[in-house]
Amino acid sequence: MEFDHVALQVPDIGAAVDWFLETIEGAEIRYQDATWALVEAGGTKLAFVVSDQHPSHIAWRVSGRQLANLARTHGEEVRTHRDATQSFYLTAPGGHCVELISYPEEPSL
Repeated sequence: MEFDHVALQVPDIGAAVDWFLETIEGAEIRYQDATWALVEAGGTKLAFVVSDQHPSHIAWRVSGRQLANLARTHGEEVRTHRDATQSFYLTAPGGHCVELISYPEEPSL
């Protein structure tokens, strides 16, 4: 398990991305559309999301096998996202949202 990203709900994806690109030296867009974006700077990924699609959260990357086991343990359903990642959300103490996420496995060479 390793840290993956922090996601923040924002009312305007484009405005959030523009502000971070202008303000945080070295920030780069990894993905952007009208409903979410991913910016990376200093080895950290920051996602911007709209409120009707994702909660604000912190995300931890796990393997596909770990994700399936954790979902079963917590009685959660794994969902597949448009970028082929799979995840589910848990509520941590204090009401904080945690995403456990798995990326598609890279093909063996």
